[in-house]
This record gives sequence, structure tokens and C-alpha cells, in this order.
Amino acid sequence: MANLRGVYVLPLTLSEIGTEYVVRSVGGKPRIRQFLGELGIVEGSKVTVVSSMAGNLIVKVKDDARVALGREMAARILV
Repeated sequence: MANLRGVYVLPLTLSEIGTEYVVRSVGGKPRIRQFLGELGIVEGSKVTVVSSMAGNLIVKVKDDARVALGREMAARILV
């Protein structure tokens, strides 16, 4: 776990299935952050990991939309 502005955070890849989390930070190049933002994954948004296989995730974002994220992409999202 890392400490971000006094709050302990962890990468989305280490989160528990079925638990709702608030996105604290989205890392990566601007193009990656923009892509994730278009999917609804921005600081302050709520996400829930629905399933995980080999580090690849299915994540529920706004209004029950589900998004598949690879391990590298999911590791850039801190919750």
C-alpha cells in the first residue's frame, strides 16, 4: 500500500472482488488517463472489481457499465 496525501491506497489489481472503491489516482501518460477517463475511471469515481483472472480485471463503473482492463492498465489505477 502506498500513502497518497495521507490516505493509504492500493493498485486496483490488488483490490478485493465485490468491494466498491473510490479511485484516488490514475497514473500513466496523458493518452492513457484520457482513455480511462472516457471509460468513466477518473479520480473520485466509484469502481467495483467484478472478476479477476491472471491480473486482468472486469470492473463495474458508472451506471453498471462493465469494462475489461489488462493487468498493466489496472495497475495504473490507485483506489
